[in-house]
Amino acid sequence: MNMADPNTDATAHRFEVKVTADSHFSWVRTRLSVERTLMSVVRTAVSLIGFGFAIVQFFERLQQTPGARAPRFPDAALYVGLALIFCGILTLVVSLWEYRWILSYLWGGDFAAIAGMTEEGKQTPMIAVTIVLTLVGVATFFAVLFRLA
Repeated sequence: MNMADPNTDATAHRFEVKVTADSHFSWVRTRLSVERTLMSVVRTAVSLIGFGFAIVQFFERLQQTPGARAPRFPDAALYVGLALIFCGILTLVVSLWEYRWILSYLWGGDFAAIAGMTEEGKQTPMIAVTIVLTLVGVATFFAVLFRLA
């Protein structure tokens, strides 16, 4: 019994795309949702980078306070701070890659018809902001690592 099943047929499309106003505005909502997701992830990554830097600075200043007891693990705050900064950088890089991947999916294939344009539309400044914040995170990481800050 070798009947072609549309669910398992390799040539069958995954979704049936109908060009209607409803599907176009659903596409727009999805596109805006991708933007909001990137902005949320960027906020979280910046918080990780900032908190990592703050931990290092706080405990370094605390150790320099007169009468402060010597810590049992003097470099623990440095390692935790570097780990948080690295997690923030990694979060920015992964989220930017995922953002670009989702946008190429939304603009490609059958969805291009409901996007409302024939070519990929205007990019938002979030890509540039994410790249700049990644570079700031890398600079912060090395500043903390080499005790430049």
